[in-house]
Amino acid sequence: MLVSLRIRNLALVEELEWLLGPGFIAVTGETGSGKSIIVGALKLVLGERADKSLIRAGAESCTVEAVFTIRDAKKTNAWLEEQGVEPCEEAQLILKRVFSTTGTNRQFINGSPTTLSVLKELGDGLVDLHGPHDHQSLLSSEKQLGLLDSFAGAAPLHAKYGEQFRAMNRLITERDELASNEAAMERELDLLRHQVNEITDAALKPGEEEEITGRYTVASNARRILELSTGVLARISESEDSAVTRLNECGRLLRDLERVDPAAVRFSDALHRGIAEIEDLASSIQHYAEDLEVEPGELAEMEDRVSLFETLKRKYGSTISDVMAFGETAAARLAKIESRGEEIERLGHEIEKQRKAAADTAAKLSEKRHAAAPKLAKTVTAHLRDLGFKKSDFSVALAALAAPGPHGKESIDFVFAPNPGEPAKPLKAIASSGEISRVMLAVKSALAAQDTISLLVFDEIDANVGGEIAHAVGEKMRAIASERQVLAITHLPQVAACAVSQFVVSKDIESGRTVSKLQRIESKERIAEIARMLGGKGESALAHAKTLLG
Repeated sequence: MLVSLRIRNLALVEELEWLLGPGFIAVTGETGSGKSIIVGALKLVLGERADKSLIRAGAESCTVEAVFTIRDAKKTNAWLEEQGVEPCEEAQLILKRVFSTTGTNRQFINGSPTTLSVLKELGDGLVDLHGPHDHQSLLSSEKQLGLLDSFAGAAPLHAKYGEQFRAMNRLITERDELASNEAAMERELDLLRHQVNEITDAALKPGEEEEITGRYTVASNARRILELSTGVLARISESEDSAVTRLNECGRLLRDLERVDPAAVRFSDALHRGIAEIEDLASSIQHYAEDLEVEPGELAEMEDRVSLFETLKRKYGSTISDVMAFGETAAARLAKIESRGEEIERLGHEIEKQRKAAADTAAKLSEKRHAAAPKLAKTVTAHLRDLGFKKSDFSVALAALAAPGPHGKESIDFVFAPNPGEPAKPLKAIASSGEISRVMLAVKSALAAQDTISLLVFDEIDANVGGEIAHAVGEKMRAIASERQVLAITHLPQVAACAVSQFVVSKDIESGRTVSKLQRIESKERIAEIARMLGGKGESALAHAKTLLG
């Protein structure tokens, strides 16, 4: 359910915060007042492409933010985490879209930045939006199959079949790639053999690069290290004025001091400890210098090894671990291609196994579809009767395909004859938007219990209808709203009167600028708005409005 919609600097809207409730909500207003902005804002926050010309004149950016409550938070959160997005807290989903005059687009889900495609995929599952030109979805075979499967409770079966069909096609593609283009395969084999042999011959080991590089750095600087070590030794103990010589002189002076004051022995003890530590240091440095002696041949070997590391990293990865991983992948691919005869045979068995599984699922799906098709047709026809098509005929035609496709083993057509005596035609052959709108509403009514989308938006789909039919359209919307939230932008008083709540869009002039506003109306204000929609403000119009609302 949509809880709130906040808009800033979109077209004529400077700032608007709309708090919605459950059930059937109607939005009305004069032509040109800005009702379409509501739908436009919803489309934007659900991932539609943004046009910077929609930004209010004088503003640098436009923001739309929507808050939804989610029915199945666990499922939604699992999907959000897969997309790297923060999960919902307390089943509340927050969407935000910002776009600027410079063309910069940013979108957020629960505060996490995301891509437009992720936002749109999420939005498609949140809102089902139908406008005067949005009935094409009902005309597509894929959409009609989806509707029939929803009615039949076969949507999970359809999804399972789709996965099996795609898996089978992936295997077919893999087999065909192995079986075709022999010359290209030989070239790839030569390259893979070279790569695998080069990495195998290197006999790389984990951690080897760091160990050898460290040794090589020390060995290649042995002369300078020896020079520095000798200098330190000379100053500590080996020269005439070394530190040890001077400290020994200090020891003689301290012994003279002890004869004068025996308490000064503590200084002598400290000095002896210091001399011992310095002599240990000198010994350690001497051993360190002696260990630096490296045979010229050993140094050359280390140099070659380090050079090999660098060559392999330039070709196969930024680290030796990456090079080793590349070698393993190349070896696996090489083995696969070298044994491609056996692999092609194995893939053939896998394809047949997957084909049989898909065929079994398709048969079950087809059985459910054929059983549900007449029931869906009967239910839709009953709703069409309520919507003014008293003697119309609606049927669901299923035809077997020559070969199973991505959606099963049959095609579908919603077939409709709105007028008695006229031949039934596929729905896509019907030109009247008013007729298609009512068929769509009848289908939505039939699927109300199965539909998982929590918000339905009807944007002036009641065009070209009136009178009792308009009242029937409103009643259908109210009936659908018992299962989910319904939002209708309408010009028809009969439809608006069926809503549980009504909002009016109006235009005002503020500080010399035109602004669109939205406000909830109740009691007398609502009677006046319904009367205006009826075409008058007199007593008769007001009385008629009260009757409709009653």
